[in-house]
Parts: sequence; C-alpha cells; structure tokens
Amino acid sequence: MEPLYQQTHKHVHEIQSHMGRLETADKQALHLVENEIQASIDQIFSQLERLEILSSKEPPHKRQNAKLRVDQLKYDVQHLQTALRNFQHRRCAREQQERQREELLSRTFTTNDSDTTIPMDESLQFNSSLQKIHHGMDDLIGGGHSILEGLRAQRVTLKVGALLGDREKALCFDFSQQGPRRRSLTSPTCSACPTQ
Repeated sequence: MEPLYQQTHKHVHEIQSHMGRLETADKQALHLVENEIQASIDQIFSQLERLEILSSKEPPHKRQNAKLRVDQLKYDVQHLQTALRNFQHRRCAREQQERQREELLSRTFTTNDSDTTIPMDESLQFNSSLQKIHHGMDDLIGGGHSILEGLRAQRVTLKVGALLGDREKALCFDFSQQGPRRRSLTSPTCSACPTQ
C-alpha cells in the first residue's frame, strides 16, 4: 500500500502545480491543459479506490491511520476537482461575455422604418368592451334599485294591513294617505272603518 500511496500523493502535488498553468496558458493551449489535469484527476480517483481496498486489508493497529491518510488524499483530490470546475465555469462565462461584446461591436444599427405601425386594434376593442360592461352594470344596478323601491312600498302596505287586520282597511289607510287631503281612519266617508 505504501508505494501506491506515495505515488498518488506525488500525483496530487503535480496536479496542484499544473493548476497554476491554467492562469498563464493561452487560449489554444488552455483546453489541452484542462484535459490533461482532468485525466490526471480521474487516474488519481481510480488509485484512491485501490488504496481504500488496501487500507481495509491493513493490520488492525495500522488500519485507522491508513484510512485517515487515504481520506485526506481523497479530500485533496476533490478540492482540486472543484477548483478545476470553478475555473472552467469562469472561463466559459468570460468567453460568453467576449462573444456578446463582439456581437454588439459588429452589429450595424439603422434608423426605424418610416411605416412603423403600433397595433392598437386590440386595445381599442378591449376598451370599448369595458365601456359596454360598465354601462350594462349601471343599468343592472338601476333596475335593482327600482325593484327594491317597489318591494319597500309593498312592505308598507302589507305592514299596515297586518296591523289593522284587514286588507280593506289597509287600502283605505293607503288611500287616505295618498288622497288630496289627509283623512283619518275614523272618517265617515270610509265604509270599511268599524267606527261608522
């Protein structure tokens, strides 16, 4: 296990030194350096799998120490993998910004066409529909108001009739309130009144 561990540890340090080349490489060589580093990381992961198997076969008094060393190597390699992915992400974002900048610089701007039209038909149609709905609601509210007034008048007539106990008396009372002069229920001209 020890020779494989030393070899893997050496590879990890080599990758760490290669990571510095990413910042200084030109655009053409950059992809080659990234691919080389990724291949080395993949090779180290396969070596780590073998090291995990070998560390579990170590004698009991060395096993825990061996596992800790392998775990530390695994952590270092995962850290390198994350650093490579972050660099690739930054590179892609930078390349996209450069492409967008070039597109903007190469674009030719022209004046607007003389026959520019603004589509207003839908807006006008929508506005006229709202106006119709508004007037329809006003008519509906007015009709409801008239119905309520009629119900109130009927309520007064029925209430008076219930109080007097007779519909003729209620009509007489209603007539006496609406007549040219106000008559009382005890007027001699009312044939329905019991006081006659």
